[in-house]
Amino acid sequence: MTRYSNLERLLHTSETIGIDRASRVVIFSDLHLGDGGRNDEFRHNGPLFETVLRQRYLEDGFSLVLNGDVEELFKFDLNAIAAAWDGLYDLWLTFGRNGFFRKLYGNHDHALLDHHNYKLASALSESLALSYEGQTLLFFHGHQASPFLNEPGSVFSRSLFYLLRYLARPFGFRNYSVSYSSRKRYAIERSVYDFSNRFKLISIIGHTHRPLFESMSKLDYLNYRLEELCRSYAPADAARQQAIEIEIAEVRFELESCYRNGIHKSLRSGRYDTIAIPSIFNSGCCIGKRGITAIEIEDGMIRLVYWSRDGLRGRSTGERLNPPREFGNSGIYRVVLNEDHLDYVFSRIRLLA
Repeated sequence: MTRYSNLERLLHTSETIGIDRASRVVIFSDLHLGDGGRNDEFRHNGPLFETVLRQRYLEDGFSLVLNGDVEELFKFDLNAIAAAWDGLYDLWLTFGRNGFFRKLYGNHDHALLDHHNYKLASALSESLALSYEGQTLLFFHGHQASPFLNEPGSVFSRSLFYLLRYLARPFGFRNYSVSYSSRKRYAIERSVYDFSNRFKLISIIGHTHRPLFESMSKLDYLNYRLEELCRSYAPADAARQQAIEIEIAEVRFELESCYRNGIHKSLRSGRYDTIAIPSIFNSGCCIGKRGITAIEIEDGMIRLVYWSRDGLRGRSTGERLNPPREFGNSGIYRVVLNEDHLDYVFSRIRLLA
């Protein structure tokens, strides 16, 4: 058995769907749907999620991928979840008319395989591959990179199930998962990163709850942006030069904030290597305190976006350099955290991996 045998299995057994430059796909993960009660971590973002899904992605012709841990079966019964969120289930199924709807399972909703009357059974699978101009984007939840979490019948997995079902649920404890352990998150991401580089593909995961774009640390992103701005300055006209100077000042402020706040992971050159190879992306989660994150593939672009009701006003911008923009008159704001051309991403993987 090779180091990446389980991920190789996903690569070779996944359903493959072809997409092109005109395709539109949105990816969400880690909703952790509960019973709608006070211990349901998705409840506070439910209306936001449904509005965004219905008014932005369904109306604009996006296909939909839900990338694992959609239901929180470690803590709640499926019938209670389905009763609380039945409208969402119907909404997801309507995305089939736009192209396709696929629902991948993670470690928290693996037990769906035991429910033969599951409403979304026709869309359920472990992984999915998209073929873009001969290149592969592989979608899977991410727990498959951990030998402890990948086998649902293992002692570790069963112990975690009973702990959460019979202790965390009654007492209202939040999920303990890999998303709360920086060391475990890093180990899983590193395994997926190495696998992706070996096979020269893009892996899009969830599981760690950490939004990730092009495998880059925050420091990488800001430094690359500075270089790009400096190169574009000399040939620009006076008005454009003034705008570039303003943006450079903003980027420098973000860089200084990294050092000032001591964000150790952000002070690496490359999250996993000295050269950042853009082979791993993570859609984050939908149970954030202020909003939800997603990955969009649209018109040959791939982007990481953040949706909220406050527009991030008055808060540290983090990796965000683009301003929040209100979606119509909804009071909902969308921020593009980062974006790039798929052609560039695959070229960089092909040349550097």
